[in-house]
Amino acid sequence: MDMFKQIEQVLPAVIQWRRTMHQHPELSFEEYWTSQYIEDELRQMDNIELSRPTKTSVLGIIKGKKPGKKIGLRADIDALPIQEERDDLDFASTKEGVMHACGHDGHAAMLLGAARVLSQNVDAISGEIYLIFQHAEEAPPGGAQEMVATGLFNDLDFVYGQHLFTPIPIGKIGITKGPITSNSDTFDLLIKGRGGHASQPEDSVDPVIMSTQIINQFQTIVSRMTSPLDSVVISTTQFHAGSATNIIPDTAALQGSVRTVQQETRELVKEKMEKAVASICDLYGADYEFNFQYGYDAVVNDEEKTDAVIDIATKLFGDRVFNYPLTMGGEDFGAFSKIIPGTFIFIGARNEEKSYDYPHHHPKFAIDEDSLIDGVSMMVHVALEMGK
Repeated sequence: MDMFKQIEQVLPAVIQWRRTMHQHPELSFEEYWTSQYIEDELRQMDNIELSRPTKTSVLGIIKGKKPGKKIGLRADIDALPIQEERDDLDFASTKEGVMHACGHDGHAAMLLGAARVLSQNVDAISGEIYLIFQHAEEAPPGGAQEMVATGLFNDLDFVYGQHLFTPIPIGKIGITKGPITSNSDTFDLLIKGRGGHASQPEDSVDPVIMSTQIINQFQTIVSRMTSPLDSVVISTTQFHAGSATNIIPDTAALQGSVRTVQQETRELVKEKMEKAVASICDLYGADYEFNFQYGYDAVVNDEEKTDAVIDIATKLFGDRVFNYPLTMGGEDFGAFSKIIPGTFIFIGARNEEKSYDYPHHHPKFAIDEDSLIDGVSMMVHVALEMGK
């Protein structure tokens, strides 16, 4: 049977898998029902060897009849701590305060669809295909890091990932070579001053004043200590201090996000942030606690392999394929692509006419399910072509 026909025929199952998982979302590292559901569905398919790299992840291996390379297809499976607010879905989340607000239900469903098609075509497969259903993409340090630590993927020749993406309209396929997501790190800072009466600031060591200066100094790291051609974002997202209008507090607590692309810039920004904190606190005579937490590594698409993926996508979709620029979002696929040549792409899933245009991590987030066939097609053809 024609491969395109098989992909079309599996689509109803893909939609049903996606809707079932959407109704039963689970948070990072808690995907017990989800991983069991995926394993049960895979066990109904032929020619797949199954294992559990971690408690809530699933790995399936399909061995082709011809010699070739080892190709990884990765999909994440976890949900977010968000209350779903859509009333137009008959498959809405049944779990209070938890929903698939990022499309991971669709990612897992597309990989199940690709698994079914590929498992029925082992004669056409060169090498081995690793079906990687990864847990905990949403919670640093991330499930990808745990899976990589098992060593099961060290000898893969290539790993492929994709994301249903509402910033891109339905039908479009966004691919780029080189960096595609950023290093995604966080910081927290506690400034220890000395409180006092608001009318007598000279008798206090004001942590609020110091905090505002530190926040501003962080921005000069971006504008004056790194190249304008090097993408850097420092966002202070939390600032907590004080309990009354007439009291200067003892402490102030700040937290935030740091995004970089180059590893050397990542280290430079970390160093300069702590120096800024130290110099301002020293000026006022305050103590501090500063912690910089490394999060996800940047996803850097392999140039040569991504050229091949672009060729595959262009043959499938023609001018629907376009160059999608670097996003400063985080994605723990970087743990795979750091040790294995990889490519990560974006599948357009926005449709304003259906009100499927809310951003990721929004309570009304939804995807156009017509995008699912594009993802299944990409996974099937990437597995077949890159394995040769």
